[in-house]
Amino acid sequence: MVNVVVLFPKQEIARNIRNLLVRNGFDVIGVCVTGAQVMQRMESQEEGLVICGYKYADMIYTELREYLPRDVYMLLVASQAHLEDCMYENVSCLPMPLKAHELVEKVREIVSEISFAQKKKKHKPKQRTREELELLDEVKSLLMQNNRISEEEAHSYIQRRSMNSGVGLIEMAKMIKESLIYHND
Repeated sequence: MVNVVVLFPKQEIARNIRNLLVRNGFDVIGVCVTGAQVMQRMESQEEGLVICGYKYADMIYTELREYLPRDVYMLLVASQAHLEDCMYENVSCLPMPLKAHELVEKVREIVSEISFAQKKKKHKPKQRTREELELLDEVKSLLMQNNRISEEEAHSYIQRRSMNSGVGLIEMAKMIKESLIYHND
């Protein structure tokens, strides 16, 4: 679920937008009237969406964008004149006057984009340390020598053993190395 924060200088506008979003199934974690409040809300969030106006009591949206984490998106709702200057990464725009169905549709689009990025990030393969890579290479080399197989076959063998036993690849490589050294002694 993507966390949404609504920021407008007038509390009533922010609440009305929050109510519209909640009725449409979005998880609104805060209604704010200053940029500082948003920064506090989003401090522990790696990603999310801030729906906001152009100017607040303590800053304007460009300053807030700089303070927020890179993966927090922003939906700027402002007059057409202010939107023409908006060219920031992860900032989408909607012109005033705001139409409810356009807001809901745009928020759905952004939330889908954030959710896709979250899934992509979770499925990213883990980066191995130099030592782990060296271990894998050593074990593959041992397997290639002992069994007269190719590097690809050796790697597949380690992967298959790892998956079948439910043990991580590096842990399995250690176990194979120990058994090969034990049998060769």
